[in-house]
Amino acid sequence: MWPEERSAIESRRATLYTDPVQFEPLLPQKGLDVFRSRAAAITETSLRLSSKAHLATRERLRELLRAMNSYYSNRIEGQSAHPLNIERALKRDFSDKPETAKLQRIALAHIEAERELEERVEEGANALTAEFALDAHRAMYGRLSPADRTSADGVVVQPGELRTQTVRVGEHVPPEPRSIGRFLGRYEEVYAARRSHDERLIRIACAHQRLAWVHPFVDGNGRAARLVTHAALYPITEGGWSVSRGLARRRDEYYARLADADEPRRGDLDGRGNLSEEGLRRWSGFFLDVCEDQSAFMGRVLDLSGVKVRITALIAFRSATDRKIRGEAVLPLYHLFTAGPATRAEFRQMTGLGARTAQALLSRLLATGLVESDTPLGPVRFGMPLDALQFLFPDLYPEAATRPEA
Repeated sequence: MWPEERSAIESRRATLYTDPVQFEPLLPQKGLDVFRSRAAAITETSLRLSSKAHLATRERLRELLRAMNSYYSNRIEGQSAHPLNIERALKRDFSDKPETAKLQRIALAHIEAERELEERVEEGANALTAEFALDAHRAMYGRLSPADRTSADGVVVQPGELRTQTVRVGEHVPPEPRSIGRFLGRYEEVYAARRSHDERLIRIACAHQRLAWVHPFVDGNGRAARLVTHAALYPITEGGWSVSRGLARRRDEYYARLADADEPRRGDLDGRGNLSEEGLRRWSGFFLDVCEDQSAFMGRVLDLSGVKVRITALIAFRSATDRKIRGEAVLPLYHLFTAGPATRAEFRQMTGLGARTAQALLSRLLATGLVESDTPLGPVRFGMPLDALQFLFPDLYPEAATRPEA
């Protein structure tokens, strides 16, 4: 690159943005057919997941993934509670260590915000509007005390309120505060339009980057953007796979690709907008890579033949150290996974054991969380305790098998 060109780019990068035309392009113009084809394949893979397990099992898995999403989204920010501490927080069991308890509360706020936003999407809300972006920030930070939402530099984050000060994010200086509303208006105009799932997936990818580029809040922009993205993907994923998991596993690349799309246009061959179209294409390709990887991974995790093998391995491992766990548990557990809840009598019958032995086995499975029930005598369903995940869903959430630091 010639020195004059580099100087011009550095000058433009330092410009204080005031006009929405300055974050064009909002969608890449080249390579769209390839992106659409990839998005259609991701959508097809995602929709097939609904046939992999019973609805009750998928609902239980969705609860697990919410906790996992919280872990990974917060880990991207360097502020994550350990999975076991998240599980304790869900039971309102908070640490007596102030910093650990704070991380637990942040995790819980993320989980509850995600659930709220999913419900809004199910009721027909469009996740790619400006209002929804503010609501996503409010849904999480509104659940935290002022102390828990005070940024590292001492600023108390106001839930859902646009920033009123100029900030710098690495090399990027986001829009001037008084202009944020206009940038979000243009964001909504382009991204909120109703489209097919595959077309929408491309818009979700670009919306994530451009929302982060606008940086509408004084803090919490990354978490808010990932909550918006999760909600926008929800009609496709139904909560069955996690984009935050994929982004966290490629954290450095995630930040690098976001930064690529922040770059000013590099000459006449780099689109017609103020920002780099090539950078936006690289970001979009990376985002689709993550979606492909995560949707395909969950397809493998939920493959029914593999599930039965893994349940068998889990029960064999448990029975070697726990005499109350027996191999006869495999068939009824597999039935709960594939066919859904059963009465306690049906579960006992499927074991093929005598009444007292079958009841003892069921009681032990309930005590260890491998089987769950809402009432002492009610139907039982498949359970997913953290200490069983390394067998049931290998590599899904490996941190759950570790111990929190002392």
